[in-house]
Amino acid sequence: MLTLCIPGDSIARAVGADEVAVALVREAERRNLPLELKRTSSRGLYWLEPLVELESADGRLGFGPVTSKDVPSLLDALQGDASAHPLALGPVEELPYLKSQQRLIFARAGITRPLSLDDYRALGGFEGLARVIGQSGEEIVASVLDSGLRGRGGAAFPAGIKWRTVREAKAAQKYVVCNADEGDSGTFADRMLMEGDPFLLIEGMAIAGVAVGASMGYIYVRSEYPQAAQTLRAAIDIAREAGYLGADVAGSGRAFELEVRVGAGAYICGEETSLLDSLEGKRGTVRAKPPLPALQGLFGLPTLVHNVLTLASVPVILARGAQFYRDFGMGRSLGTMPFQLAGNIRHGGLVERAFGLTLRELVEDYGGGTATGRPIKAAQVGGPLGAWVPPSQFDTPLDYEAFAAMGAMLGHGGVVLADDSLDMARMARFALQFCAEESCGKCTPCRIGSTRGVEVVDRLLAAPDDAARDEQVILLKDLCDTLTYGSLCALGGMTAYPVTSALKHFPADFGLKSSEADQ
Repeated sequence: MLTLCIPGDSIARAVGADEVAVALVREAERRNLPLELKRTSSRGLYWLEPLVELESADGRLGFGPVTSKDVPSLLDALQGDASAHPLALGPVEELPYLKSQQRLIFARAGITRPLSLDDYRALGGFEGLARVIGQSGEEIVASVLDSGLRGRGGAAFPAGIKWRTVREAKAAQKYVVCNADEGDSGTFADRMLMEGDPFLLIEGMAIAGVAVGASMGYIYVRSEYPQAAQTLRAAIDIAREAGYLGADVAGSGRAFELEVRVGAGAYICGEETSLLDSLEGKRGTVRAKPPLPALQGLFGLPTLVHNVLTLASVPVILARGAQFYRDFGMGRSLGTMPFQLAGNIRHGGLVERAFGLTLRELVEDYGGGTATGRPIKAAQVGGPLGAWVPPSQFDTPLDYEAFAAMGAMLGHGGVVLADDSLDMARMARFALQFCAEESCGKCTPCRIGSTRGVEVVDRLLAAPDDAARDEQVILLKDLCDTLTYGSLCALGGMTAYPVTSALKHFPADFGLKSSEADQ
């Protein structure tokens, strides 16, 4: 009996995984060849998808990227010398891209079937929840505080402080809300986890609910992720039936229930207060803070809001201890971060490593440089509002404070690589246009400033002489300051990052000399 694994992940399916699976089954039937085909999660080695793995006595052997046309020759090889097939990759766990990673959140990626509770528990699933059952809420919160876990979004706020605030708030009803509105360009870790390891998110949210005294949780999934929403709903039903959700979570005597809610496609709903408005059935509009959501959040009640990766980090902390988690990382950036490589890159995919590796290691050693083979011009780190980082800064460690010191951010860990053909002036204009289109309209700097910014960039690029260009540069910088310090939320506040970094590092793209850009 041959046992083959092929991912059911959205990206794998988009490049033909379903067709390969069908072809494998049909060809095996034609040959009367006993075959077990498992649809697993993805390992995140996306340039090799569809990746087919053979379960063997020596571990899983990989083949990829496989097309349906490769199936006959692949089955021939699997019945003989598998290593002789031209798509053979050898033991998957030994591939350098995967072997050098430090996977805590994505430890099960590519190994387990997404909706198999047995697979999840066989690899440590629900151990964290089991350990907290006999603990008080204060003890659980203390573990999260001691771990040094910070929110895996833009602000990197210490998670334990949020937990403690919600825990100490006085209210008959509290909520846990998962922000799964993963809208940043070049990011896919949330989707990958929700589709591939949904029980991990459920376990993290159940632990959070027990810790802070919340009996209800919501997962707010972006509308562009239908497979993630479907998988989560199925996993919630399975977890409830197994006793991990409901009126008596894992025999703890405490209640916690979960629901999936799907957004309507607004980027601004990735901001936590706008997301809460959307959950309440309102138009997603940013709220002024204070009051903080931890005190007055969903329906005006104490609410713990985290993104997917933050909540998915919790089970390993509770299962293996805060000190185990603190041993990964550097400075105040502790634990691991799933970095996502996209754009013009040879080896796009997911890399989970402890904080502290450099951007150069990430895009050159893991990513393999540009897909075109042309020189690297820059990498945008942290989504469409992240700074453009030139190769001269690639040796900066991937650390929250190190990036903040150079006017950049890690954000959700998305890294989009560009070669030397990219026009940075057009990218700066795009950032302002993006802000104008996605603004909720509540504050003037974001609503009006972004529109004026597009006009200023257009005038700068059309300026007839140096004096006219200098005038527009002054206006653009003033406008960026207004956006940064006057906007109500991070959408307007961070739009300046890609604009000012492009202006600073690539003045020639704006028709400027370096001295003009620095004035």
